[in-house]
Amino acid sequence: MQRLTVEEYQTSEKLPLVVVLDDVRSMYNIGSVFRTADSFRVEAVCLCGICQTPPSTEIHKTALGAEESVSWKYFQTALEAVSELKKEGYEVLSVEQVEHSTKLQHFVANPEKKYAIVMGNEVKGVKQEVVDASDGCLEIPQLGTKHSMNVSVTAGIVMYKFAEQLLLKE
Repeated sequence: MQRLTVEEYQTSEKLPLVVVLDDVRSMYNIGSVFRTADSFRVEAVCLCGICQTPPSTEIHKTALGAEESVSWKYFQTALEAVSELKKEGYEVLSVEQVEHSTKLQHFVANPEKKYAIVMGNEVKGVKQEVVDASDGCLEIPQLGTKHSMNVSVTAGIVMYKFAEQLLLKE
């Protein structure tokens, strides 16, 4: 199956994408994001606020070791993470349902840029101050009766969109 070792992963070409988790409370969601981030060779995950950090039995249960391959960093707030990422040249996009958001199917990633996506709390979403500090917002259209999806599912859909455009060339 041509799986990489942790060492090979850490030196491999990465998707120019960082995933920022803004007060995600479920360690299972955090672990799932790590596992998907590993799958798409995402650069890093930023854990912010109430997010638990590895090592954690609950994170490991869904990450299955991806918390060891994917780089991660903890910030007191997502706003701090966004500020640092912008200083490092990332375009920051919150994934949130807001006025003037870009529908995900219309988003075209620029291969010359680095991106960070902010995923919000399971109940409250991305904090307004973080949305305001972002360079824009992405929104996944939802066609059913619900107006939200699980944060780890949403993160996976958005990570795939970036991978499809910037890393999957076959």
